[in-house]
Amino acid sequence: MRTAWLRQSGSLGSDPRDYQIAALSLLLLYGLFQLDFQVSIAQIGVTLASTLIFQFLCSRAVHLARVEFKSAMISGLSLCLLLRTNHLWLVPAAAALAIGTKFFIRLKGGHLFNPTNIAIVALLIVASDKAWVSPGQWGNFAFFAFLMLCLGSLVVTRAARADVTVAFLIFHCGILFARSAWLNEPLAIPFHRIQNGALLLFAFFMISDPKTTPESRPGRIIFAFLVALGGAYVQFKLFRQNGLLWSLAFCSLATPLLNFLFPGARYSWAAPRAHSSQSNTIPQNPIYEPARA
Repeated sequence: MRTAWLRQSGSLGSDPRDYQIAALSLLLLYGLFQLDFQVSIAQIGVTLASTLIFQFLCSRAVHLARVEFKSAMISGLSLCLLLRTNHLWLVPAAAALAIGTKFFIRLKGGHLFNPTNIAIVALLIVASDKAWVSPGQWGNFAFFAFLMLCLGSLVVTRAARADVTVAFLIFHCGILFARSAWLNEPLAIPFHRIQNGALLLFAFFMISDPKTTPESRPGRIIFAFLVALGGAYVQFKLFRQNGLLWSLAFCSLATPLLNFLFPGARYSWAAPRAHSSQSNTIPQNPIYEPARA
């Protein structure tokens, strides 16, 4: 009886965010103790505390009945994995940007940008000499890539967004190999570019965010193509690092148009297993929407 009640109430791992928090935590621990990530315990503590505090303050500012800490924890862990800075005061700024955009940059009841993505891109714009992302920190260890792949697959499958991850990886790898073939580069070059833990982190934990991806499967596939194409343009034409991060932030502006052209049901964290890209009867949970006056 108690087990049945817990499952109905959303406990025992029915919320895909539980899996995402566990996966990101394991990735962070592995990076700290096996890959020697250049992130201090102090920065991790400040990052996580800041995201939780700003989640609480923003929830109270918009008069939510409940403070949802899971989403803030995901944003905080993602910032710990990606953001690097020698200036600790920038960490609360990143947390404020990540959480604030969820509450105050919204369209039709949902937030427009991936919180971690837009926070990092904003810091790269205004404080490029003080904050950076280090893709090389992950190394090319086959075990670590496999670990990320497995954990990421679990997350996106339970979050009903495996399609956008798979589509993005196909498009991204296709562009890299096609470019190398056009330039007569050896296959070792594109293989080296895709053997990157940061790429898998982006594909399985960032672009797959069910709250900021298009609502229909056709829209998500087009979105994945646009992000892959934009990332290649930033990297190979503009010669800037972190092309995928820049591309995702920019392409997020196309999500409302894709939702208009290819309408679908808005994702709700409640009962994710019941969701499908064709369903139009997904229940909405008012807890995650700011109260209206």
